[in-house]
Order: sequence, then C-alpha cells, then structure tokens
Amino acid sequence: MMTNTLLVALLMSVAASAQQPPAADPHSQMNARGAHVMGFDQDKTVHEFRLHVDGGAIDIRTKDAGDRDNAIAIRAHLPHLAQMFADGNFEAPMLIHATDVPGTSEMRAAKDRIRFMYVETGRGGRVDIFTTDAEALAAVHAFLRFQIADHRTGDSTVVTKR
Repeated sequence: MMTNTLLVALLMSVAASAQQPPAADPHSQMNARGAHVMGFDQDKTVHEFRLHVDGGAIDIRTKDAGDRDNAIAIRAHLPHLAQMFADGNFEAPMLIHATDVPGTSEMRAAKDRIRFMYVETGRGGRVDIFTTDAEALAAVHAFLRFQIADHRTGDSTVVTKR
C-alpha cells in the first residue's frame, strides 16, 4: 500500500512538472525587458550597431515600412536615450540586459568627451556617438560589441569610417 502511494505521488509530481511551461531562453527574456524599457516590440524592429573610427551608431528601425506605431515609439525612445547617455546615465542598457554592460562605467566617467546625437530615420531613428578620446572610444566600442553579441544582430565588429 505504501508503495502505491509513493508511486502515485511520483507520477503526479512528474505530470505537474511536465505541464509547466519551459523557462524562456535568455534572449527572449532580454527582448521582453527591452520591450518594457524601450516601449516598442523587439520582434517587429531591427537593431543595428556600427563601430566607427570616431565612435559608432545605434540604429533602430521597424521591419515593416507601414508600422507607424513602433516607428513613433522608436522616435520617442532614442532622443531620450541619447540625452540619458550624455548625462552619464546607462541604466536602460543595464535593465534590458540584466547585467553590467561593458563600457558603460568608462563611458560614464568620460561623458564630457563623448557626444550623442539623435537622428530621425525613415523607419525609426539612430543615435550617432562621437569621441576623439582614445579611452572613451575603446569604451564605446566595447559597449557596441556587447550589444551586437547580446542582441544577436550579426553586425560587423570591424571599425569603419563613418
């Protein structure tokens, strides 16, 4: 009798765990945090990160040219992000990626030597990053390389002319 009770309990436990949804993968979790922090659907937009000899760029656009809602949300987020970065505030990337993002502490310390400029584009917007300081440039590139890897964009990590 005791054996049957244990067997039933074990089977119920296995059945209950089989019914629980699998944990989301880390990339999906990052996209969910990104949607919350940035205010637009990560699956309907494209992030592109570029490394330049004088800084880099963060370009976000809608996949669909007719997606006005996400384009508007991108255009609301990026100017705010550029201002936050200029002020040395890198909380948004920390919240999105749930980790200390490489380059951010150095960029915070070098905020007076880095310029962040928002540019509206056809399907969204872009933040252009400029610096002539070697240490700040290394931090910007570390930040952008991390973004490329974590967002899985496949962008080049080679530094190019603007």
